[in-house]
Amino acid sequence: MIQVGDKIPDAPLSIGSADGPQNTTTGEFFGGKKVVLFALPGAFTPTCSAAHLPGYVVHADQLKAKGVDTIACLSVNDAFVMQAWGEAQNAEEITMVGDGGGAFTQAVGLELDTADFGGVRSQRYAMIVDDGTVTALNVEAPQQFEVSSAEAMLSKL
Repeated sequence: MIQVGDKIPDAPLSIGSADGPQNTTTGEFFGGKKVVLFALPGAFTPTCSAAHLPGYVVHADQLKAKGVDTIACLSVNDAFVMQAWGEAQNAEEITMVGDGGGAFTQAVGLELDTADFGGVRSQRYAMIVDDGTVTALNVEAPQQFEVSSAEAMLSKL
């Protein structure tokens, strides 16, 4: 599993946009900026939709006021699903990142096998990445939502 002080590994990412999915790499996405990335098991799922994403929507201005350039929500879903979920949640200030094949999630060692529920997904976590280096990492215990909230990450900035 990735640790504080580690560089983000190379992996492809996809971001939904009005022009369709925009493919990028972790180097492009994280390079030269401070990013708060929070990841979750799936778009449109109960805790993710009721608490995790909405907390970052509510606190986006506070995060940006503390020097965060990008707030990103990542899930092992495709960019179309992530874009639709972001629109449904009024997440205009959040970059909705699709990790469709799970390459990033596996590269950072934070995958979760949910078997028939959805296959390989992401664990619930949040990290602060400064110019490609992890400076804070909060990984949730199974079935929990405490340390990866927007409020928890605000306290780390």
